[in-house]
Amino acid sequence: MLDLRQVRFIPAGAPPHRAVPHVPAAMRLDMVRLACANNPSFVVDGREAQRAEPSYTVNTLSALREEFGTERPLCLLLGADAFLGLTAWYRWQALFDLAHVVVAHRPGFPQSAWTDNMPQALQQELHARRAQDTAMLANTAAGRIFTFTLTALDISASHIRADLVRGASPRYLVPDAVLDYISQNQLYRE
Repeated sequence: MLDLRQVRFIPAGAPPHRAVPHVPAAMRLDMVRLACANNPSFVVDGREAQRAEPSYTVNTLSALREEFGTERPLCLLLGADAFLGLTAWYRWQALFDLAHVVVAHRPGFPQSAWTDNMPQALQQELHARRAQDTAMLANTAAGRIFTFTLTALDISASHIRADLVRGASPRYLVPDAVLDYISQNQLYRE
């Protein structure tokens, strides 16, 4: 839908907004590489997983902007739940100088959660920056917010990890190569 040249997966090494992941960053990076291995449009970027300090998105986007220049459009892809917490992110307003923010509403995510829980500062940014169509993203390098409803399975990483801890199989929700890696390394067990 966005007609992106590539999708870059950047697993966080030390996420600043949640507890330290139970699985080391290097192993999570391995799993992302396995999941993306057969798609030439997917690129795995290990820069955050290889850092010891907190993974701040604004720093990563700044580095990408230096690599790709100031004219190329960049899109930060977020779920609606992550977008609602954006004002708590480090230097969150600077994100708009570096990239467009593309927000996907997952199936089952109620519209009322979107409107009722959005901080005032974020509402103002959304009102000022909302892109009505994807052409607005292609014509500028950064600064817009585009929202859409994702037509996909109602799944989340948290749900998959919970299934694994309970001993339930998340088969068909993650690639077989990733499930094999999880099993071989005995990850996500109680």
